[in-house]
Amino acid sequence: MVQVVLPNDANPLGFILGGTVMHLIDIAGAIACHRHTRSLLVTAAVDGLQFLHPIKVGDLIILKSRVTAAWGTSLEVEVEVFSEEILTGVRRMTSRAYLTFVAIDREGQRLAIPGVILTTEEEKQRAAEANLRRADRLVARKTLEARLQGG
Repeated sequence: MVQVVLPNDANPLGFILGGTVMHLIDIAGAIACHRHTRSLLVTAAVDGLQFLHPIKVGDLIILKSRVTAAWGTSLEVEVEVFSEEILTGVRRMTSRAYLTFVAIDREGQRLAIPGVILTTEEEKQRAAEANLRRADRLVARKTLEARLQGG
């Protein structure tokens, strides 16, 4: 995904709002997951989002997303965010995030999804790292649920 950063997207310093970047990350991630699953999806988690550099009004914001792993009814996508100066073409990575989506039907029931075909060593490494992040997410979710239930 590519779009120009307009004044309406920016804070008083002339940089894109973090919430706007998060919104675009969610959309870019969902698009990759929709294309993989061909199903409806909901966002279940966002991990590792850091803002490394600001993106100025007038720059392009470029979002690249790829599915890293799939597990039964859920999948993870990596979204990388770049800024590109429109006049010079200078490009910088500004953010990276990992999102988990769950495939559902129109009644909200989980749907089985296809696995990811891993052909390169890089893809296999990304999937292994995704499995580690998933394990951490599941522990964090159980901890949060226990706290919310008073336990």
